[in-house]
Amino acid sequence: MHTTTSISDSDLVRQHASQEYVAAARRRGDKTISIHVGTVHKALALNNRIPLVCAALGSKKFLTENRLRLISKTGPPSGQSTTVIFTYELEDGEKRAGGIDAFLALRGIGKEIFASLGGGEAFLRRERAEFSRAMKTREAEGAPDKR
Repeated sequence: MHTTTSISDSDLVRQHASQEYVAAARRRGDKTISIHVGTVHKALALNNRIPLVCAALGSKKFLTENRLRLISKTGPPSGQSTTVIFTYELEDGEKRAGGIDAFLALRGIGKEIFASLGGGEAFLRRERAEFSRAMKTREAEGAPDKR
């Protein structure tokens, strides 16, 4: 039995823009690109699907998959026209290392330090014991409790 996978019109728009605009701009070494909604709509031979093209080109999915940052969206107030132009900044792979990637890059950063202190658990036990001693000393001197 043969099964066919159908791609949604939104995915088709994103795929077209990615291949025809984003990939080409990266090959040229461009820093920004502009995509004209009417041109994409015409190239894909869509019929009355301008809102879909606008939604696909402005979607978080499109921006994330292609490492883009939306700089501007120009056109009429409705934002739904063949005259709408999306302008994006192409982000580098290194620039993308923000967020969770940068956080994960820190994993293991204190390994040697904690090892030199007898391990993380031993360090925490000593710190807690020292804190408790300091609090008991404060209480014995009559200082107010600041816990």
